[in-house]
Amino acid sequence: MKPFRVVIACGGTGGHLFPGLAVAEILKERGHEVLLVVSEKEIDTIALKAHPDFRAEKLPSVGMPNLLSPAFVRFLRRSWEGYVYCRGTYRKFRPSVVLGMGGFTSTAPILAARRLKLPTLIHESNAIPGRANKFTARFVTRVLLGFQACAPFFQNLDFVVTGTPVRRNLGSPLSRATALAAFRLEENRRTLLVMGGSQGASGINQALFKAAPLLKEKPLQIIHLTGERDDRLAAANYQRETIPHYVAPFHHRMEEAYSAADLVISRAGAASLSELSHFGLASILIPYPYATDDHQTFNAKVFAEAGAAEVQAERCLTPEIFSPLITNLLSDDARREKMSRAARMILPRDAAGNVADEIERASAPQNR
Repeated sequence: MKPFRVVIACGGTGGHLFPGLAVAEILKERGHEVLLVVSEKEIDTIALKAHPDFRAEKLPSVGMPNLLSPAFVRFLRRSWEGYVYCRGTYRKFRPSVVLGMGGFTSTAPILAARRLKLPTLIHESNAIPGRANKFTARFVTRVLLGFQACAPFFQNLDFVVTGTPVRRNLGSPLSRATALAAFRLEENRRTLLVMGGSQGASGINQALFKAAPLLKEKPLQIIHLTGERDDRLAAANYQRETIPHYVAPFHHRMEEAYSAADLVISRAGAASLSELSHFGLASILIPYPYATDDHQTFNAKVFAEAGAAEVQAERCLTPEIFSPLITNLLSDDARREKMSRAARMILPRDAAGNVADEIERASAPQNR
């Protein structure tokens, strides 16, 4: 189709930014011009360094506080500044369609587009919608959903389930031998991947440290991505218990980590779950207990009901519960394979392409 210009508002968290970047890459490949609207947070600045070919604008925005909070006045002021900034940007860039990936970074871009009578879409990646998308949904042309489970929240609106886009640099699974070699781990042991998302997960880390003495006699090895704080403590724990391990704050080639893993312990953010589905991995999900509206528990429930994951509340992660759960799953190849098949089937394939298709449909002259 004829190339056009699109704005993607996707900043503030990795769960909004990385799926937005995946869609932007698809649209660029199809010949369209993309403007990214991001937040002023450091995570956005760092991620965009790997994408110098995309034009990006930083939006003055802030998360919505409680209505009675003194910070609410600042929220309103920053929101208005963002709205005015977007209207000025659109008059120069002249987009054909605007996509918001969720969070309050996407609210002003959507409202400004609505005012200019542009087609608009929002993407909700979680099983229950966030506050920003609940508010913004009433102003958009179409709502795009990561989970079918979220559909009841938008029954009176035009919606479609696209899945949540996965980072393009993840690619396809590697051979197990190649992946394990990257971590200098053995092929004759089952591999446990532990991760807590872009910020790490202290609660998961501490639970693993306490369970380690009960795991030391088992034929397993651990890849533990701890986040910024606990890597030295993790390495010391596994070394003391003589458990083969690879420990690092982060790993930038996650396709290696996923391809090496037989079982994953993870939070239940939408982006992480999309990647588990993409690689077809059995998992133990430990929802972040302080997530807004407890949305990670709802996300995890979707995977548990499909038979793709076991779910444990963080407060219940005693060594006596956690260790047998890990070892029983790692020793049961048939069950993990069944969980793996279920994980692959939960979410639509090629979510980034699905979202790009919806953007092209919205921009078509007959739909405007």
